[in-house]
Amino acid sequence: MTTHTLTAAAAGTWRLGDLTVNRMGFGAMRLTQNGPAFGDAITPHDRDRAIAVLRRAVELGVNHIDTAAFYFSPLRSANELINRALGPYPDDLVITTKVGPGRGPGGDWLDWARPGQLRERVLENIRQLGRDHLDVVNLRMNGPRPLGDLFGALAELREEGLVRHLGLSNVVPEQIAEARAIAPVVCVQNRYGIGERRPGADEVLRLCGELGIAFVPFYAIAGTGSEAGAAPAHEHEALLDVARAHGATPAQVRLAWTLQQGPHVLAIPGTGDPAHLEENVAAGALRLTGEELRRLTGLGRAA
Repeated sequence: MTTHTLTAAAAGTWRLGDLTVNRMGFGAMRLTQNGPAFGDAITPHDRDRAIAVLRRAVELGVNHIDTAAFYFSPLRSANELINRALGPYPDDLVITTKVGPGRGPGGDWLDWARPGQLRERVLENIRQLGRDHLDVVNLRMNGPRPLGDLFGALAELREEGLVRHLGLSNVVPEQIAEARAIAPVVCVQNRYGIGERRPGADEVLRLCGELGIAFVPFYAIAGTGSEAGAAPAHEHEALLDVARAHGATPAQVRLAWTLQQGPHVLAIPGTGDPAHLEENVAAGALRLTGEELRRLTGLGRAA
């Protein structure tokens, strides 16, 4: 499909609390990776290329960027790249980050944060991004356990003005209800896509729509078993048929299917490749027919 005239606005908008964003956003995780492990034929090996991708994303109308302090490699930090590329930030740019897990300087994963450690991790994101507060902070969970103490700690930071809005990541419906009893929830980030609908995933999607909460799938381009959200090496023939019918790539079809799961669904595909960036943004204008949606949904975990 034609990409050069399409911007992120083609996907429509949604509100994260009082912040309006285009439904086609950008995920910063892959900017910190070298080599093809995250699905790009070429990913940036230097800061200039990563910075150029971020700036081009904003030029294309992307005003919602997802990141985290633990997105870093020995060469790059996603937050610091965002700061360098986009600061001083456009007034309409919304940066969403997440806390919960942490990584040591050598990249080793640390224990999940305790409530008293969340302030430090929020401040770390603020420092790296060069801001005086964070637009949205998602509490990333690592299982269906109670989250009240953790979310309560973030709610206190929200009351202090260090955080504007709160969200959740990797949660089940019971955790959403528990969090909403403490403070407003503006978004939920869960793994979701064609072939990536795990038990309970559709229920979370539906619940978010009923509550007016943004549902933000990660790994929306991934296929079952893909490495770290990479596009699958071999696509299902049904998906390829739909892509050919629209003159689109399979990744664009996956993004279009994701966005058409509801007006509250946002996309945050990540890439370090300028051409893939253009294709991802253009996917926001792709409209699948009802029959195509049913056919793709029917693939379940087989895609």
